[in-house]
Amino acid sequence: MGLNWHPSDDLLAEYGAGTLAEGWSLAMASHLAMCPDCRAAAIALDAIGGAALDSLPAVPMTDSALDYALSAIQDARQQQPEPPRPASPNAVLPPPLADYVGGDVDAIKWRSIGGKVRQCILPTTDGKASARLLTIPPGTAVPEHTHSGQEIILVLQGSVVDGDAVYGPGDVQQADADVTHMPAAGPGDVCICLLVTDGPLKFTGLLPKLAGLFAKL
Repeated sequence: MGLNWHPSDDLLAEYGAGTLAEGWSLAMASHLAMCPDCRAAAIALDAIGGAALDSLPAVPMTDSALDYALSAIQDARQQQPEPPRPASPNAVLPPPLADYVGGDVDAIKWRSIGGKVRQCILPTTDGKASARLLTIPPGTAVPEHTHSGQEIILVLQGSVVDGDAVYGPGDVQQADADVTHMPAAGPGDVCICLLVTDGPLKFTGLLPKLAGLFAKL
């Protein structure tokens, strides 16, 4: 069964080029492991990029140009992410996330942030975006907020409901400073999701006590 919500083509292209910060790259690799359509799209984007390079006119090379080009190719290969392994049908976490936590959800070291909401902050080396796993009881909403930067939510279990939109396992929600919303864990299973941000949430509603639970996201 196909997914309904996918990352933008720009994010796919940046992921393929190896230019994303670690947190965003983790979210993209995890989604690709869960989404065969986006895996195919990523392959197509790489092919388009290669064809564009092949179409460039030849230019004279200096003596050092070949060494520089070979070095640049080696650097690009090192930066380019490995193709993600498809997710196991019985696992909640796709392989990129499972590698981070050392197993599936039973290996996650959750910490309570109040109200039965728990999180696990994932270490990233570049400090450009924060990544964390969240477990949120059904019906619990993040108070109305906008964003000081970019935000990605990747649903892993259960669902996220935001207005008329419902995000299931594998679906991605992107938001930025132009988006004000109040996403909530949907009915049924406890919602487990990956949240990646490069700036704190900016709460706009009138629920200060509840907002306090999410103030550090």
